[in-house]
Amino acid sequence: MNTLDLLIIIVVAALIHASFQLSVSMLTLLGAHTIGSKRSQIRLVALTNSFTFGAAVMTMLIVSMAAFILSRYQNEQTMTILWIIGCGLLLGLGMAVWGFYYRKEQGTTLWLPRPLARYLSDRTKATKQTGEAFGLGLSSVIAELIFITAPVFIAALALIKLPTEWQPVGVLAYTFVSLLSLLVINGLIGSGHRISRIQRWREDNKRFLQFIAGSGLVALGFYIYVDQVLTPSVLALSGGL
Repeated sequence: MNTLDLLIIIVVAALIHASFQLSVSMLTLLGAHTIGSKRSQIRLVALTNSFTFGAAVMTMLIVSMAAFILSRYQNEQTMTILWIIGCGLLLGLGMAVWGFYYRKEQGTTLWLPRPLARYLSDRTKATKQTGEAFGLGLSSVIAELIFITAPVFIAALALIKLPTEWQPVGVLAYTFVSLLSLLVINGLIGSGHRISRIQRWREDNKRFLQFIAGSGLVALGFYIYVDQVLTPSVLALSGGL
């Protein structure tokens, strides 16, 4: 697999990451509460920018850490096993997302443990300083690990296969692409768009977003299985014959 193929896998994994909605939900809640508290537009932008930056930092750290850990097990024997594990994560999570990513109720409530959801909601509403917003951005990525484990795992495997000089590019590419939805919402809030309209759009399209996220996971899982597991096995068998 060449450098371009590996970078494409990283970008696709990041796009799947970007389709998940926990960080976006927290950002819109932060914006709505800030506006409801009659704070200035400057304060609103400062808080949402800090939140987004925190999410970017944590995403970069998690992907880098995952790549470092997996690199300790990198050899010809274990890489195939790691790719198989990655495929299993992608396919399993994809079907789970199809089934119950959103709770069956009005709004865009995600299927999270209720104590965790209440904690995140309370912390978001209590955020008043940029430092708190930055920490909230960090927390949003950690809380979303249950959903993003599979794309992060696959991106980390692709990263360790890249030439050393391309690995920082891969980390930055994953971080930027995975934040696209958050950056768009942050830009809309900062430019004065009504959060109620943003939230209404999310509610109207939540099933489509759910389908896209699940389908992306399943499609990437099948591609990785064929490209990294099945094809090398067939070629090895043909060579043995």
